[in-house]
Formats: sequence, structure tokens, C-alpha cells
Amino acid sequence: MKSTLKQLTTPLLIGEDAEQKRVELKNYFANTWQSYESLFALINDEAAYYLRPERLRHPLIFYYGHTATFFINKLMLGKYISSRLNEKLEAVCAVGVDEMSWDDLDSNHYQWPSLSEVKTYRQQVFALVNQLIDDMPLVLPISQDSLAWVILMGCEHERIHLETSSVIMRMLPIQYLSNSSYWQACSDSHEAPENDLLMVSGQTVTLGKANDDYTYGWDNEYGQLTIEISSFKASKYLVSNQEYLQFVEAGGYQNAEYWTEEGQQWLSFTQAKMPRFWLKRGNDYWQRNLLAEIPLPLNWPVEVNHLEASAFCQWKSKQTQGYIRLPTEAQWYCLREQVAPSIVGSPSNINLAHYASSCPIDRFEHQEFYDVIGNVWQWTESAIDGFNGFKVHPLYDDFSTPTFDGQHNLIKGGSWISTGNETIKSSRYAFRRHFFQHAGFRYVENDQAEVPMTPVNLIETDDVICQQLASHYPNGQTPGANFSVELAKLVQVVCGEFFEKLTTNKLLNLGCSVGRTAFELSTLFEQIDAVDFSARFIQYGVKLQNSENVRFQTIFEGDIVNFNEVSLAQYVKDYRSNVHFSQGDAVNLKPIFQGYDVILLQHVLEQSYDPKAVLANIHQRLNKVGLLIVATSNIFNEDITPKDKWLGGIKVNGENVTVFDGISQLLLPNFTLETTTTLQQTVAINAHQNQQNSIMISVWQLKNGE
Repeated sequence: MKSTLKQLTTPLLIGEDAEQKRVELKNYFANTWQSYESLFALINDEAAYYLRPERLRHPLIFYYGHTATFFINKLMLGKYISSRLNEKLEAVCAVGVDEMSWDDLDSNHYQWPSLSEVKTYRQQVFALVNQLIDDMPLVLPISQDSLAWVILMGCEHERIHLETSSVIMRMLPIQYLSNSSYWQACSDSHEAPENDLLMVSGQTVTLGKANDDYTYGWDNEYGQLTIEISSFKASKYLVSNQEYLQFVEAGGYQNAEYWTEEGQQWLSFTQAKMPRFWLKRGNDYWQRNLLAEIPLPLNWPVEVNHLEASAFCQWKSKQTQGYIRLPTEAQWYCLREQVAPSIVGSPSNINLAHYASSCPIDRFEHQEFYDVIGNVWQWTESAIDGFNGFKVHPLYDDFSTPTFDGQHNLIKGGSWISTGNETIKSSRYAFRRHFFQHAGFRYVENDQAEVPMTPVNLIETDDVICQQLASHYPNGQTPGANFSVELAKLVQVVCGEFFEKLTTNKLLNLGCSVGRTAFELSTLFEQIDAVDFSARFIQYGVKLQNSENVRFQTIFEGDIVNFNEVSLAQYVKDYRSNVHFSQGDAVNLKPIFQGYDVILLQHVLEQSYDPKAVLANIHQRLNKVGLLIVATSNIFNEDITPKDKWLGGIKVNGENVTVFDGISQLLLPNFTLETTTTLQQTVAINAHQNQQNSIMISVWQLKNGE
């Protein structure tokens, strides 16, 4: 029996009739929303929303609320709405987990909302977005700076989590899930056909989506990269459960020689002996699907992570004496182009068009090959990186860049539950190599000396980020004292005798940017929480903390640039590993950020959309004896902060109000002013031009602190 959960295709950005396109967008939004609701309707017990069947992921209540909060957060950031619907829920459900380590997720840090609260919230968001679609101006083609693009971004984001949430549900105990006519699995299974290696003709492959492409795209899809691919052989079928079973029964999970160092660490952590969705009862193997456990379907594709797929390829190489490995992204495109006519003209197990599960690997033929797209995602050997010309979208600056680290590998082709943008040719999604998705693999064979890998370019080129890196970790181009270092020295001096009164020895560094001040203060405090609004900044603090070198460019003059490579050891000699980086909004911080002896606001006020709210509530996060240190340029910009939120630099009732006046008005009810001073900050624009800023520093002590 087939699934009848019909999916609409991602809307084109072009069209002749704007009102017709408005209807199309509204239908696509509704279809996206209803599909997500239908998936979560499979859960029959509220308790299941709060379980963590995957230790490295949030519970399902997060994902149920997350896709709705995404709409609100992006609409707020783009200034399409001016107020939030539920600040607490939008803080808790804002940011997911990228599994930075095997055990980095501490559930004690989260106070999850009730299911009824999330359901009510989702209804409110649905109504709000529908109204925005009805009322928004709509010009065709849809451009990346339009509200319609943000609506599509939210839809495609929810479709991603339709898939990732289904993976987590697949790990829940079955009693928490109910069958549905909309989510029917394939019922056909038998012996698997023998796999074979078929020739794929080499060609020149140009990767990347054109800027004027007529479908929505994520930032990493744009740009261009041309690669020459020589002929190679690829497996006719995806690797089946039956083919992979040979590896399992040959002791593949116990033989370290097949596994990378990372793979061995993962095996040690998980104690895995077979794929995650297999079970063994007596001598029989079973497979867990979304809603049921069935005898292992031998002719279905195996579903594994990248580490397991790579280990199988190593084992296969030993068996065949060939060079077997996963295809690169470019090789997958080469294969797809070779069978392109049959992909267009024949069905595939994708877009929920056939089943709510995988199906036999010999069902959907694409010329001589099968399942070039659909059934399960296919792991590649390629780590994701931006193409030439890559630019982040300002409303989602951390969608791709945190994955450009050589540790996230691309999956291609889509799965049975892939919908929307996930189904199109240019889609690019990457996950950490131990991540589970509805993903399997096919393998390729070619000469070991000829591996057409695309190297990961870890050189940062974004001007804003590069200026921050050059300011914090100067290469000699920036004259004068280092502001980040001088600020750390000032913090140490003003604390002075205050340290005798500390209760927790904790510092919150809001606006930490790329981390230099936090690193300099690491010997002074037992714990430092370094928080910034932008994940693009934080990722470099994390890299330096992990002893990785960071590369970035600085402008020498015109189009001439210098490339820089820095390490933390070059700049901070006595660093202690007690700095914890987090992404967060100073206006809407999570409750876990509290209990500090010192809070340092570092350029937070002028970079916030509501600095008044930051100052009005900051005292609640300090201990009884606590210091607040505010560092600000006193310069506000209407592109960032609405003028009615400015702290100063304005006239009120005909009288001048300075920024310091505004800060004092908000802080004096709860603080006593201790001292003020200024520090000079130099930002290098290029080798011949520098920007000089005078930064006001004010130190405040919480009242009734004795």
C-alpha cells in the first residue's frame, strides 16, 4: 500500500502572474506545515516527545517547536515583524545541535516547553505566516532580499526537519508510535541481486547553482567549481542489506584495520556491532523502519553512517584487490549526468511518492544503474565547502559555514522522505560522519593514484569576519595596541579586590566575537561563557580553542589580498581550557546563562536590535555580588537598531540624550556606577587605511551586594 501524503514541488521563483504565485506559495507553505504535523501525529504518547533515543540529539519536543520558531526568528531578523510570539519558547527552540563531540549535549541545560504550549505556538505561527503571505508585496522573479524568499527558507527548513525528525522517531520504542494510512512502508522483500561495477564515462563537471537559477537554494549551492573527471566504475545498485551483511558476519565491526581513527573512536563510544537500524534476535536479523520492525529485507539498501560506509569499502577493497571507496561529489554528478534522461522520464522512491520507507534496490532503474536518486541518501567522500563565489545569506549566516571544517561529508540523491529543495539536482546537504540519516551508499572503483577529491578551502574571505580576526589576532598590519587584549587587562584591573567576594568565579562575555578577550581572561576565572549572536564568529574561537590553525585574508590594496594563518598559541601563552563558546541573542538569552560574578558586554549594545532590553534585564544574570562592564562605541545604526531603541545620540523633548545618559537611566535602578574610562580601537580596512574608534568603558556594581 502506497503513502498518500502528496507533496508539492518547491515553487519556481519565476512566473507571469504575481497573484498566482502568491497562491502557489500559500499552498506550498500549507503542504509543508501539514506534512510536518502529519509526521508528529504518529506519536501517541506525550512522554515520547521528551525522550532522547539518540543521545547526541535534542528530544523531539525541540524539533516540533524548532521549525516554527525558525520562521519567527528569521522574520524578526529581517525586520518583517516587530515583536515575538513567545520569547521563552523561541529561545529554547532556536538552535539545534551539531554534535561537536560524542557527549556534548547536556539535557540539564534545557527546560522544555509543554506539548500543549508548542501546539498553541505552532497555530499562532501558522496564522501569522499565512497573513504575511496574503499581505506582502510580491514582485517576480522572487529575489533573495524579499519576504517571499524568507517564507521559502522557512518551508525548506521545515522539510529538512521532516526528514531528520523521522530519523529520531525511528529510534523511539515502537509503542510510542501509531500506524497511519499516510505513512505506509513497502511490503516487498526478497533476496538481493548481485552487485556489479559498471563504467561511468569521464567528463568535465561544473558544480554549483547559477545566481539566476529559478528555484530556491541554500547559500552553499551557489558559486561554481569545474572539475575534470576521468572514467571510473560505480556499483550498479546501492549496497543492499544482504551485501553489507557479509561485512558484518566477516567481523567487520571488530577489525580495526577497516576503520579510520575517527571510526574507531565512534565504535568505542557506541559499541556498535551492526547498523543502527538492525536488530538481532537469536540468529535472525530484523530491521527497524519508521513504524515497525520487520525481518531484515535483504534487497533493501543498507542504512549506515559515513564511518560504516567507509569501513565497508576498505573491507571490499581487501576482498576484490581493487581500490573501492565512496564516490566524490563530482563523481556522483558525473553518474547523474550520464543517466539524466532516465531520471527525468522514470519514477524514483523520493518525495514520499511511493512509500514511507526504503524499497528493493532493483525497483527503480536509471538506465543500467538503479537508484541514482531516491530510496536512501548516498554518502560521498567529499567534505562540504563553498564553491568559488560563495556568499552567506544574511538571514541565515550559520547554515553552511559551520560545516566548512572538513568534518561534514556530503550526501547526495535524496531519500524516500526527501521533499522540496532536497529533491533537486543542485541540493547540497552535509552531516558529520557519525550522523544517522536515511542514508546508504554505492561504491566506486578507480586507480588509487587518481582520486578526484575537491580540497576543503578553509581560508575565510568574508570582509566582516576577516576584519574581526585581524583585529583580535593582528599580523602587523593593524597599528597600535590590541583593543581585545587591552580590554582584558582593564577587566583584570577593575576587578581587583572584588575577587575576594566572588561566589562562583564565572564570567559571561557577551559579544565575544572570535574570542581573544575571553582567551586572555581564561587564567582569571574558573569558567567563561563566551556568547555571540553570530555563529560565523564563534566557529573561529572554537577552532583556535581546539588547537586548529585559522586562515583568513586581509586586504592589502584594491583586489590584492594577504593570506594569514594564526594559532592560539601564537597569541595567548597561558590559556586555560575553560572558555565555552555558544551562539545566543543578548536580548533573548536562555535561562542557563545566569549566576555570574562578572558580565562583560563587548560591543553588544550597538550590535543589538533592542539594547534597552539587554540592559533592563542584565542584572538578573548576576550573583548578589556582581560587576557589569560595558564596552560600547556609542554609535548606533538604524540598519541594525530601530531608532526608538537607541540608547542615546537623540533628542528627547528637545533635550540632548547621550548614550551614556541612556545606559545610566536603565542601569542605575539596579547598579552603582564605579568608574568610566575609554580605550582606543583600531580596525584595519587595508594596508593604508585604518578606522579609529574611541570605546567607552563603564563599570557597574550590583546594588545591595555587600
